[in-house]
Amino acid sequence: MQNLKPTLTLILFLLTFQFYAQEVTVLDADSGIPVDNIAIFNKDQSKTTITDANGKGDLNIFAPNERITFKHISYEPFSTTKSQIGRRGNRVYLFLKTEELQEVVMSVSKWEQQKKHIPQKIETFDARNIAFTTPKTAADLLQNSGKVFVQKSQLGGGSPMIRGFATNRILLSVDGVRMNNAIFRGGNLQNVISVDPFTIKKTEVTFGPGSVIYGSDAIGGVMNFYTQQPRFSYADSLAFSGNVNYRYSSANNENTAHVDFNFGKQKWASYSSFTYNNFDDLKMGKHGPDSYLRPNYVVQENGTDVLVANDDPKKQVSSGYDQVNFLQKFTYRPNSTWNYDLGLYYSETSDFPRYDRLIRPSKDGDGLRSAEWYYGPQKWFMGNFQITQKGKNKFYDGVKLTTAYQFFEESRHDRGFQDVELYSTQEKVDALSVNLDFENKKIGALNLYYGAEYVFNKVHSMGSMRNIETDEVEETASRYPDGSTWQTLAGYINGEYQLKPNLSLLSGIRYSQVWVDATFDTTYYPFPFDEADIVTGALTGSLGLSWFPRSDLQVTLNGSTGFRAPNIDDIGKIFDSEPGSVVVPNPDLEPEYAYNGELGIRKNFNDVVVLKGATYYTYLVDALVRRDFSFGGQTEIEYNGEPSNVQAIQNAAKAYVYGFEFGVEAYFNEHLSLNSNLTLTEGVEEDDDGTDSPSRHAAPTFGDVHLIWENQKLKADVFVNYNGEVSNDDLALSEQGKTYMYASDANGNPFSPSWYTLNFRSQYQITNALKASVSLENMTNQRYRMYSSGIAAPGTNLVLGLGYIF
Repeated sequence: MQNLKPTLTLILFLLTFQFYAQEVTVLDADSGIPVDNIAIFNKDQSKTTITDANGKGDLNIFAPNERITFKHISYEPFSTTKSQIGRRGNRVYLFLKTEELQEVVMSVSKWEQQKKHIPQKIETFDARNIAFTTPKTAADLLQNSGKVFVQKSQLGGGSPMIRGFATNRILLSVDGVRMNNAIFRGGNLQNVISVDPFTIKKTEVTFGPGSVIYGSDAIGGVMNFYTQQPRFSYADSLAFSGNVNYRYSSANNENTAHVDFNFGKQKWASYSSFTYNNFDDLKMGKHGPDSYLRPNYVVQENGTDVLVANDDPKKQVSSGYDQVNFLQKFTYRPNSTWNYDLGLYYSETSDFPRYDRLIRPSKDGDGLRSAEWYYGPQKWFMGNFQITQKGKNKFYDGVKLTTAYQFFEESRHDRGFQDVELYSTQEKVDALSVNLDFENKKIGALNLYYGAEYVFNKVHSMGSMRNIETDEVEETASRYPDGSTWQTLAGYINGEYQLKPNLSLLSGIRYSQVWVDATFDTTYYPFPFDEADIVTGALTGSLGLSWFPRSDLQVTLNGSTGFRAPNIDDIGKIFDSEPGSVVVPNPDLEPEYAYNGELGIRKNFNDVVVLKGATYYTYLVDALVRRDFSFGGQTEIEYNGEPSNVQAIQNAAKAYVYGFEFGVEAYFNEHLSLNSNLTLTEGVEEDDDGTDSPSRHAAPTFGDVHLIWENQKLKADVFVNYNGEVSNDDLALSEQGKTYMYASDANGNPFSPSWYTLNFRSQYQITNALKASVSLENMTNQRYRMYSSGIAAPGTNLVLGLGYIF
């Protein structure tokens, strides 16, 4: 029995030691990679330790409830307790400092590159910044950045404008897969709202042409959304974590709920996310133009359309909608060389009204033109499978194969006031893409990135007319030629060369071949042609440098070209572009080309003030624009029962856009900082006959100023957003006719007034697991519309959020 006592004592000691012993793994929040040399210390720094090469640190010297801090020069400091770390699986995730030049970006080559070596302007927004700004949609995420202008025709929308270009002249990418499809139009697009902001790990916006890597459409810029990756476990046990979020906003009585969770083992991991949004009708501000008010709207009484007075003219009746988003990701890493990733994405809206069409006045001006005008459910599905191999090879150090299938569905439904026919068109697109991308970092000071891409789109389109009294349905003309296809095959090579430690050169070239095939149905319109069969190619390139004449001064210079090949929307659509006008097909189109030059400067004053500036000039030739057209010798045809002027997309113009972008960051002390952005854009379209007009997508001068205070638990931001005026003379000709969307100047002509808003935003970390946010937007209750927008912006808006990590 006495021999048993030492054994029992030893067992009790080992059990006690195992209970109190604790090791933490510190990981990069974006990549999930372990981080070494992280200092870990208590409040008075009497106890300190440091993480090793595997990101592991020993916490045995700290008491269970003692507050400890994790700190590194490149990361934001983080404080917690040992017991809380244990409840989180002994893992701590740190975020890179936003001002770090060492930041890694992927948009320029599809592989990781240091931002300081990139000659193009790139802005990044990480998950932490996104969570702080609490955007309702991905469109609001871009708008909140202060660097991208967003137009809205309805609440369920958001069309970004970058450097005077928009819609099908800027490219949208999700996890390396282009979302732009064959029916992306020149009019305003709302596809960006299909991306769930709760799932975004990082957003990178590249300003200027990106056609070397992304091909057609990347003229004004590229928006890359990278969603959350499943996280592996760095222990033998299963790692489980997740988030629950709720958000409410008063201006549209929004209710949003989100949940995500992660399962991880050492070789496989899974990430699941679900978000539900419910938006009621949006309420505008109190102080502003009366022409923005909604004095009346249409209802049906006893089967008849009736115009009724709006009890609250500031409430934009028929603007609300619902949306669901789902994301499921799996990743498998059998060893350090191979990685297999599968992503399944789904987004669907309810029917959502196109508000700008619902407020159009009737021809006599006494009523409203439309009784109904709404988009059917907007659906998007993507299956994305990616295989990545990294390791030494004779021809590459990394290879990535990305295969994706996407399905898009959208529809339009409109009915005139007191008409019995509801006209509908429905579009579906099947999109396949294959990308093969290589990186080679072993040719001296030269890093090569090269690859190939194939994209295939097939468009399904149909039209119908339903009598709302008899419920009889008959076929009508479709919006696009049914069964039409668009495809492209391309190859590219991009190189980064380190000329000197402070001077790097980035250059690339790409050739794209594009095929468009469409057969026209002459049942409803006597087309003077049977088909469109376009085969065209485009050669694009870029050359730029990043130079640090001093460690605190960076100068970038870049020249690049971009192109956009005609798609099915350009060559084959039939739709009413505006009251009394109809757009018809035109099979004789060629690509449009852009030539761009850009100069950027970044100056750091002792890590206290950072000034950034960029200027650019873009020249667009053979621009695809909507102009008057002759259709079978006729300049006017009947469309949906109404005589309409004939127009078509044509290579009928040149355009030039130039602008300036400024930014300042100032750090007054450890807690207080200021940042501000200012963007000025000018654009002109010049027709072949020598006439010119302002560019439709050149945004007004816009900017913001933020004063931010933060400590370990609280972050608060007082900021001003502002937009400059667009006078009647500076409105595009296509906008001057939309008097119902704009205010009237002293001469009674439409114009877009300047505006500003004063706002407050805050976030408080109640515990390591629970945080709350409170924001008050548009505190002075301004009534305003973003330029070219059909819906007024929210008035004073209280936004509440609650998030819990488990």
